[in-house]
Amino acid sequence: MKNLLQFLIRYSNFLIFLILEVVAFILITTTNHYQRSATWSSANKVVAFVHQTTNNLVGYFSLRKENLRLAEENAQLKTQLMAIENINEYALERDSLYIYSHLDWEFIPAKVISITTHKQHNYLTINKGARDGIAKDMGVVNQDGVVGIVSAVGENFALVVPLIHTEMNVSCRIQTNNYIGRTLWKGNNYRQLQLEDISRHVEVNNGDTIVTSGLTPVFPYGILVGVVEQTDLTSGDNYHHITLDIATDYRKINYVQVIHNRATHNIEKESL
Repeated sequence: MKNLLQFLIRYSNFLIFLILEVVAFILITTTNHYQRSATWSSANKVVAFVHQTTNNLVGYFSLRKENLRLAEENAQLKTQLMAIENINEYALERDSLYIYSHLDWEFIPAKVISITTHKQHNYLTINKGARDGIAKDMGVVNQDGVVGIVSAVGENFALVVPLIHTEMNVSCRIQTNNYIGRTLWKGNNYRQLQLEDISRHVEVNNGDTIVTSGLTPVFPYGILVGVVEQTDLTSGDNYHHITLDIATDYRKINYVQVIHNRATHNIEKESL
């Protein structure tokens, strides 16, 4: 108590000055319209700034959860869209066995936790495995296009072979004329592929879109693979030499969707 009294006596002049300043401020802001408006405006700016800073901090820390939620919603929307497209396709080609084996697609969201892009045999690892319904030979895509194919599966993780693997190829077709070829990576540029088996009589132009052919149970028809960047054809060649710009940028990849062909899976179970 003695210390408190000594403190008040020692700083009494300053405390009296501070009290008088507060009283004067209150009188000015309550009796003068302009000062009251200016004061409230400044206070609102401070409060708004505090709220914005708080929201930014909360948003930053919840960003990971939000990205995961968006990835799951994206996968669900893709599943629904593919179901609608397959129903229409089935109506047009009711007697096609191909349609029966490609009628039921599901997209399972996953996060990429590791990836290589500088090797001859590149791989990426995702945080979903057998307990999430992932199995070997399932296709993997993202919002840009084809990513790769699942090569090995553990309980909680899976290994994916991307397009940038020298032993990887995917059946695809030129969207403008439906001619079918396959991809090949030569191991030198992670942003480019070769399109093989396109005969010389086929018209190929720079900028042509290359999509999945739909002839295998791994990928539905029409998923983007890449765009023709260059094509060469010399006398004596039976096939075009075609270079593609890959749709997927593997050094920016974050979330993917694993494609589960439930119809094919059911056929396999029935045959066991």
